[in-house]
Amino acid sequence: MMLIRIVKLTIKSENIASFERIFEETKQYIRNFEGCQFLALYRDTKDPNIFFTHSHWVDDTALQHYRNSEFFKTVWSKTKPLFDAKPEAYSMTQITTVN
Repeated sequence: MMLIRIVKLTIKSENIASFERIFEETKQYIRNFEGCQFLALYRDTKDPNIFFTHSHWVDDTALQHYRNSEFFKTVWSKTKPLFDAKPEAYSMTQITTVN
């Protein structure tokens, strides 16, 4: 069953440009990682320091494979010092869609 992952990232103001650069440099690799079906980055409309990543994975196994990869560990080690608060991660499955 497809897994949807949303992660809230609060970035220190002085680190926003670095965060955006890291995401730009890595987004295609993340999106093309085995099991990733969708990737988006959003920014909060009221607080410009808050970003959300939204990704779709074929299942939790694929997400865990990504999270345990050397690529993720390298990117995370560069991103983690940029935070102003602990990231909040949510994994969920879709119940329904209304068009």
